[in-house]
Formats: sequence, structure tokens, C-alpha cells
Amino acid sequence: MNKHERIAELARQFSADGVDARYAGYFALFNRQKFYEAHDILEDLWLPDRRGANGDFYKGLIQLAGAFVHLQKQRLRPSAALFKLAQANLEKYPPLHEQLNLAKVQQLIAYWLGLLEQQEFKINPLSALNTPRLELQR
Repeated sequence: MNKHERIAELARQFSADGVDARYAGYFALFNRQKFYEAHDILEDLWLPDRRGANGDFYKGLIQLAGAFVHLQKQRLRPSAALFKLAQANLEKYPPLHEQLNLAKVQQLIAYWLGLLEQQEFKINPLSALNTPRLELQR
């Protein structure tokens, strides 16, 4: 089974609610702290149309998940770099885009980036008690 087929099989378990199942899956996986899988499933949606209207939007969300992958692996500075890239890509879109409140996402990014910078990249802020969540607005 190739990667695309594996992702398609994974996506089938997510309720689409009017959106692509891979997009819905991104949020479900992200909220379960399965950041690498969230990155993977959304990348499958992004790759064929990365230069399209939502190219930078999906790229920003992929980078956001990637930032948390780095936190899980104790790579604090690379995490901060991805937070900044995600921030830059997502700020190109209106405050509410594709059922996602990007103002809240930008606040989430600023919060995590702030935690890293305040601790001078010496303490990982990600813990079982401090986990990020993203919610679509229906």
C-alpha cells in the first residue's frame, strides 16, 4: 500500500461534515496529539494543489502540526521556526477561513511561541496538562 492509499484509508474514519475528510481528519488527529499523522493527512490534500487558493493555508496548518512534532521530539528551536512560518502563511487569509477561526489559531501560535521564548528554549511547554486544540466552526 502506498502512502496516498494509506492516507485515504485513514481519512475514511473521519466525518467530513461538508469538508474533505482529510481536512476533518487533520483536526481530529491534531486534537489527539497525533501531530505527525495530522501533518501527513493534510499534506495529502495540499500537495496536488499547493499553488492553489488554499495552498498557503494548508501549508500553514501543516507547519503548525510540524511545530508540535518538533516539541514532541524535544526540538524547541526548530519548533519555534515552524510556528513562525505557520504564522506567516496563515496571516494571508481572513479571520474566518474554511470554517476555522484563524484569529484563534494565531493566538494559539503566539501563546506557544511565547512560552518557548520566555523560557529561552530551555523548557518544553508541551505536556499532558498543556496540549493544543483546534476546532472547526460548524
